[in-house]
Amino acid sequence: MYMANPFSDNKPNTPPEKGLLARIRTASTALSRAERQVAEFLLQKPHDALEMSIRVLAQACDVSEPTVARFAQSLGFDGFKTFKLAFAKSLATGIPFLHLDVNQADHVRDVLPKVFDRTIAALMEARNNANTATFEAAVNLLARARRIECYGLGYSGALAIDAQLKFFRFGIPTTVFCDAHLQAQSATLLNSDCVVVAFSRTGRTRDLIDSVQLAKQAGAKILVLCASGGPLAELADVHIGVDVEEDPDIYTPMTSRLAHLTYIDALAVAVTLLRGPAAIDMLERAKASISEKRLVPKIG
Repeated sequence: MYMANPFSDNKPNTPPEKGLLARIRTASTALSRAERQVAEFLLQKPHDALEMSIRVLAQACDVSEPTVARFAQSLGFDGFKTFKLAFAKSLATGIPFLHLDVNQADHVRDVLPKVFDRTIAALMEARNNANTATFEAAVNLLARARRIECYGLGYSGALAIDAQLKFFRFGIPTTVFCDAHLQAQSATLLNSDCVVVAFSRTGRTRDLIDSVQLAKQAGAKILVLCASGGPLAELADVHIGVDVEEDPDIYTPMTSRLAHLTYIDALAVAVTLLRGPAAIDMLERAKASISEKRLVPKIG
């Protein structure tokens, strides 16, 4: 049995504004060429730009002052001063740096910090976009389940496997299917006591969508972790939007999976808290069962 909800504090859910650096990066492809020069400078030297007046920034970007003003308006601000205040706040509370893409000119020693920076930036972006009300709804859904099935295909199959490894320790029967045929067969056998947790980066994988539709038709509840706006998200009873800008270059690995993995960890912790002492006792017993399988470190 799950216990009273320890997460509800009766406060309205007000997810923080998406980091302004991430907004600039996302919007840059739709800007004019001159405005894009401003965006590129801000992305590469955000703290330098913070100290500049509109005249100095325009000179640094080799554009006119009206171009800088139009850039601010393109992002939804009424002028440069308003933009600059929001930019300062974003740097103070959000991502203090922005990763740069790996390119052919990079030395091997440049790769490690760039990949780490991309990863940290992706996690910060996901954290700043997190919706606590949706997360709480997902926790309640899992805590009430009599059976949990985790679905994912391709790279997302690894996410489904990780979720199964975490969620089976709730004491709830939990399985994972990373094959579309097996997903479809299993989905048709579910009922209203079951929860399907589906993972996808885009939310547009046809076979996964088909499997989730079958599970929904069978009466199962659907928890989806994927990007917003796709057909998979529309099928969800609860949708956790993992809206992380994906790698634009061919070298670095997919960063959105790290945000998914962090959500899995958070869900596992929160469900355990919600289910109370019995769930914690199960975790302790599971941990004790493997302690004797580890070698004792030598002293001295």
